[in-house]
Amino acid sequence: MKHTPTIRTELDRYLKQEGLSLIQFGHIAGMNRGIVSSIVTGNKSMSVNQLDRITEAMGLPEGHFYDLFIENYIIDIPPNMRRIEPFLYRCAELDKLDAIRRVVGAIMDNLLYTPKLFDIAEALLAQGRHAAALILYENIAETEKYQHSERLAVCHYRIFTIRIGDDQSRNFRSATILEAFVERLDEIDQIDALKDLANVYRSLRKWDKVDEMARKMRGKAEVQYSLNYNKKRKHREHEKKTRGPLFGYIAYADLLCASVCEARGDYEQALQYTYAYADLDWVKETDEDTKYWINLFKGWAEGNTYVNKLLSGDTSVLPEYVEYIAVTSTANNNENLSKLLNVMIAANRYGIDVDDVLLHFETDINSFSELPASTDIYTQQVIPDYFAWFGYEMAHYYLHRGVYIDGFKYLMNAMVQANILNNETYFINCMGLFLHFQNYAVPETKAEFLNLIEKVWLSNVKKNGTANGCK
Repeated sequence: MKHTPTIRTELDRYLKQEGLSLIQFGHIAGMNRGIVSSIVTGNKSMSVNQLDRITEAMGLPEGHFYDLFIENYIIDIPPNMRRIEPFLYRCAELDKLDAIRRVVGAIMDNLLYTPKLFDIAEALLAQGRHAAALILYENIAETEKYQHSERLAVCHYRIFTIRIGDDQSRNFRSATILEAFVERLDEIDQIDALKDLANVYRSLRKWDKVDEMARKMRGKAEVQYSLNYNKKRKHREHEKKTRGPLFGYIAYADLLCASVCEARGDYEQALQYTYAYADLDWVKETDEDTKYWINLFKGWAEGNTYVNKLLSGDTSVLPEYVEYIAVTSTANNNENLSKLLNVMIAANRYGIDVDDVLLHFETDINSFSELPASTDIYTQQVIPDYFAWFGYEMAHYYLHRGVYIDGFKYLMNAMVQANILNNETYFINCMGLFLHFQNYAVPETKAEFLNLIEKVWLSNVKKNGTANGCK
């Protein structure tokens, strides 16, 4: 029968092999002789800190004995959270995710450990160790799936936040799962969760869902805003707060509803919502942060007023809108991207020559591909969608004007971005545009196009199964 080795036997073998006494090894490891002796004889369990010292003293890589530690001190004996907690944090530091999975799998049968594991997950999330935190949240959610608890809802909210990424199909699945748990969150988290869901659905162009989330968010934010100015609650300063000012969620709901109307072609109604979030005289706060947000919404409203008139066919406002873009242009290329996207949509829809505009903002346009990563859901989701859309509109503009080199350059970039986002609509639109102008593509561009199509096909085959037929 094969015996599983232990850390104790491995240490004992090392001491004999190197001819080291307990005192000598203890000196190397920074541990006193008594502790080393107790570990070797099996009379004392060890902490992860002691294990790390032993591992380093033996000249082995960090975490070398972690699998044995799990076997010897977690699975084989009754779980002890005073030992497990620091071990989980250390595994997260070293990115030992499989070790975390083993530990959590070994103890999750006992619901008594759930609150502590949840606290650890929250701490890991705060440290930015998202992959490690995700393992804990997922296991807690699975264990408590039949519980109607706020903790279960928070786990699903955290899972949603961590999982949101480039793949829009996956984002849609994550959003639909979170929706079922929003009402179980506390009132404040509900508002933030609804805003996050609205932004994800906005990037997916699920306008009915954007409208639904926006209206729910406004209703809940209005209730909380009213309660905050209830005399009986006036001095309750330590209550949980939303990520941004409460009035901003009410105004942002109007902005979202305006975007829904704009997408549906109802520009008149979009303007009414735009006027609503421009007029924030009802806001009671007067601090500098409030003034900042009010000015921000007013600025957005000014720009979107031009946009709705422009997209409705009033091309006379284009010079004013371009001037507005120039005046409000900042280092924040996220906003510059969305503004110039509006220009390109109008240019293609109404056949407007915007060569001068593109030349004026050439530096901004060239920097769009270098937009920084962000943990904000809007920036993380909506901006990559706009970048792919902008590439398509630029390609459409140049190809229809016979500027084929630039047109195909933007088209291929848009196809790559659409593939990253797993956005079939954008990808198919790009394919159609390429095929319409394929006779004007040089051989190198045709080869690049076919290589991308083959790459996407092979990726889908790998993801969805064999291409040799059903079995």
